[in-house]
Amino acid sequence: MQERIELNAQCFCFLHILHFVCSVFLGGVIETAISYTGDVADPNREMYNLNYYLKLAEEIVKAGTHILCIKDMAGLLKPKSSKVLLSALRDRFPDLPIHVHSHDTAGVAVASMLACVEAGADIVDVAVDSMSGMTSQPSMGAMVAVLNDSPFHTGNSFQSCTDLILLAGIDSADVSKYSAYWELARQLYGPFECTTTMKSGNADVYVHEIPGGQYTNLQFQAYSLGLGDKFEQIKRKYVEADALLGKLIKVTPTSKVVGDLAQFMVHNNLDGPTLLKQASTLSFPESVVQFMQGLVGQPPYGFPEPLRTQILRHRERINGRPGESLPPVDFESLRHELQQKHEKQIRDVHVISYAMYPKVTDDFLTFVEKYGPVDKLPTHAFFMGLSNGEEIDVELEKGKSMRIKMLAKSSLNAEGEREVFLELNGQLRSFLVKDKEASKDDTSHPKADPAVIGSVGAPMPGEVLQIKVKEGDVVKMKTPLVVITAMKMEMIIESPLDGVVKTVFAKPAMKCHAGDLLVLIE
Repeated sequence: MQERIELNAQCFCFLHILHFVCSVFLGGVIETAISYTGDVADPNREMYNLNYYLKLAEEIVKAGTHILCIKDMAGLLKPKSSKVLLSALRDRFPDLPIHVHSHDTAGVAVASMLACVEAGADIVDVAVDSMSGMTSQPSMGAMVAVLNDSPFHTGNSFQSCTDLILLAGIDSADVSKYSAYWELARQLYGPFECTTTMKSGNADVYVHEIPGGQYTNLQFQAYSLGLGDKFEQIKRKYVEADALLGKLIKVTPTSKVVGDLAQFMVHNNLDGPTLLKQASTLSFPESVVQFMQGLVGQPPYGFPEPLRTQILRHRERINGRPGESLPPVDFESLRHELQQKHEKQIRDVHVISYAMYPKVTDDFLTFVEKYGPVDKLPTHAFFMGLSNGEEIDVELEKGKSMRIKMLAKSSLNAEGEREVFLELNGQLRSFLVKDKEASKDDTSHPKADPAVIGSVGAPMPGEVLQIKVKEGDVVKMKTPLVVITAMKMEMIIESPLDGVVKTVFAKPAMKCHAGDLLVLIE
């Protein structure tokens, strides 16, 4: 946090660990978010009711927050519930800035945000028209039009836009120009669009409560895991998984826990009662195990039993805030470790990133060292490459630029490489580039035999992340054998019996399909 302050970040907004309120005094502006779930306008709801939010807000304000945010990550706020919640918060805290964040998954976010403004919200989040709607935020242009025809119109001119914006008085013509720019920019990122598989919002969000930021990822995960035709089933299992886990506040990281369990249930054809019956014998996704251990905090309504005990078995449990039991981070040791691995000058931000995400930071620094400042390339050139005869100018720094012209590329050689010819500032250059498409690993792997209990196969397509045994090892039932990962979901494959590891077929970073043989145990 101190590093962020020194980098001139004036406002902090961070995802909280489950149900812990902490004070931070480092000289910045503190905005604390309460993640919203349920429906405060429903008098029959006992969990996550109005009293729950008011009590939590009291704790947060007492801890010294400067801004209170209601983070409606799934877009569950309706106009009525918006009025109930915001009116109660405004009555309780008349002078505290209140910020509301929502998603437009069900298509009613504009109406809900208007209700929030009328009930006393100071800030509402929107997205520029060309990037709005569905699982994104409500339309900026629509909110501008609504507010400019209301008592909240101020007549101020529009100068700029940030994520946190008060819309009253913005000129609709300026919004239109701003939207036009992002409409063109969005086309450059077309291959990554969620609209490849998602064509509209859906009011069933009030049933499954999947966060907007997760909805599209979950759908993409489903397609990547070969479950694309079962996405409707995954949404139903999401509800079932949430109930099994105790009805969580579904926001990063707990939403991932629910999503991983839902996909696990679909992939293994499990319903709730069957899962509960077989829980002590199943290899659950790592995120589910970590949640049950308490590594993401304590749920406000407690952990589900006996499921927790069945999943954890002998594993450690953490009571209280997870970070309290962690030893202090030795940043200088991490800096030295990075300096040993990488030629790039290591900055504080690299060290902090490495402390939180070691593999991601390693991969990033390795990429930069190998390919240089690719952020200077035009977007289309970075994503799509250059076609023959295409020419671009790249400004490396002020007063230093180069002109690159693509000339030709050779046919594929025996090593799966192509020679690329180009002009760099008029000088002919050539180099070999690995053709990843042509050299994809199409190696087929032996399949596990379902009739042999010691023939342990991959439960889903993915990549081998870690191998925990070697040939000749004596293992007990439930001994971890292999960790595989797919689309951010990690799964530990455990031994189904006591025995000896005869053969390890898994290799580090091996791409595997569902059913591929990983380990043979006798």
